Amino acid sequence: MSSEVPVITLDGPSGVGKGTVSLRLAQQLGWHTLDSGALYRALALAAVRHSISLQDEVALAQLAIYLDVHFKATPALETTQVFLETQEVSAQLRTETCGAMASQLAILPAVRQSLLERQRTFRQLPGLVAEGRDMGTVVFNDALLKIFLTASGEERAQRRYKQLKEKGIDAKLDSLITEIAERDNRDMTRTLAPLQVATDAQVIDTTDLSIEQVVACILQQVSKKIDS
Repeated sequence: MSSEVPVITLDGPSGVGKGTVSLRLAQQLGWHTLDSGALYRALALAAVRHSISLQDEVALAQLAIYLDVHFKATPALETTQVFLETQEVSAQLRTETCGAMASQLAILPAVRQSLLERQRTFRQLPGLVAEGRDMGTVVFNDALLKIFLTASGEERAQRRYKQLKEKGIDAKLDSLITEIAERDNRDMTRTLAPLQVATDAQVIDTTDLSIEQVVACILQQVSKKIDS
């Protein structure tokens, strides 16, 4: 049954607009959404709540299989809410601390395998828009449409800088550019599920495009796939 459910995958590095684009696509198509990065963060938060060590790979993998998490799109806020064990935890997942813990979990093979299986359970009718770094290459390699979003490091740093400033957080553009380059390198060179373009993915450079233009481009591709 699940293989008959259409999936659109959105992969790419941080700062290319995956979150907003996936939300807009899911809204217009009436499909479900999956934020794989939030799933890793939710697991990290659940581990803390259940007093499980971030080094206990076996216990973490078991927790991942039965992780009680779901997503709720909130178009008015241009965001997707994340619920862990019935509690809304979106703000907690966006903290630097939670992100750092999620990075520790992401390198554990057993955890990645369990979350791979958990991610695939989100594939439900009428369809799924899944965003992350290995959605098209690993998790849903039979997806209806695979998109790889990219943008220049400078543009992505500018976007992050603007976000931080709007939240009243002090930031330095040069430092953000360096951090983004370092993260890209880690993502592309890691042994497990590295960030890479699927051979059958459509690459869209969002550097000079608006969210509306990116969404329109993808919807056009979806129509072609469905009609063919």
